[in-house]
Amino acid sequence: MKLEGKVFEAGLGGPSQGDEHIGSRLRQIRKLAGLTQAELAARLNIGQGALSRVESRKDILVSTLRDYLAALGATLRIDAQLGDAAALVTSMREAAFQFDPVDENQLLLPIIGDAIYPPRRDVVFSIKPEYCDAIIDGRKTVELRRRFPATAPVGTTVFIYATSPTRALVGMAEIGQVHCRTPQEIWDSFSDRACIARKDFDRYFDGVESGVAIELRRGRRLRRSLDLSELRERFSFEPPQSYLYATPKMREALHYECSEVSH
Repeated sequence: MKLEGKVFEAGLGGPSQGDEHIGSRLRQIRKLAGLTQAELAARLNIGQGALSRVESRKDILVSTLRDYLAALGATLRIDAQLGDAAALVTSMREAAFQFDPVDENQLLLPIIGDAIYPPRRDVVFSIKPEYCDAIIDGRKTVELRRRFPATAPVGTTVFIYATSPTRALVGMAEIGQVHCRTPQEIWDSFSDRACIARKDFDRYFDGVESGVAIELRRGRRLRRSLDLSELRERFSFEPPQSYLYATPKMREALHYECSEVSH
């Protein structure tokens, strides 16, 4: 079944029956598209085990749902029903989640408008090991993202997670200015500081009208690295495809155990 160009609309459903949860329905869609888990995982640039866990979940982040469908060539659309009128969500961005100021464990989803960076939150970036070393050594001072809140405060702590084969939290840095620009403008202004080849840059930003250049400063190595097994056991951590906000528990532990001591 060809899904290229299809639009999937998220709506309210009744109680799930048996294993008929969102993950199992995604698995059915993948099979309709004629893709194996390994093939779709390769498109998403994640491991097959991570994709298997997605397809076993009863609840899935909107960003994960969007990326899953996009890898199948489809588009996610969400309608919000307000009274008798339906308001179409015009922008569904990866960073659109905010934290409830009353309950910091509660996520809010602003359905209209740009993302707002939640206050007092550290962020975890997933980065290839060779780029991690460049940030820690001070050679790479700009990190690129297809999406990231422009409202991230200067001085926000970034914890650096090195992807396979390292699979560990290895360093930290601070966010400077965040620039939202067209890919060409980003290349012209920041290519020398981003440490990326033009062909890789073009591949990364293919199909988007704007991207984000995040200035980084004070890159340094953690006093000890935390591998993925420890991160999972202690913080229920799963590596993000791009980035995630550190939970309060994780943030406190990392600052206490791994960061440099202030003088």
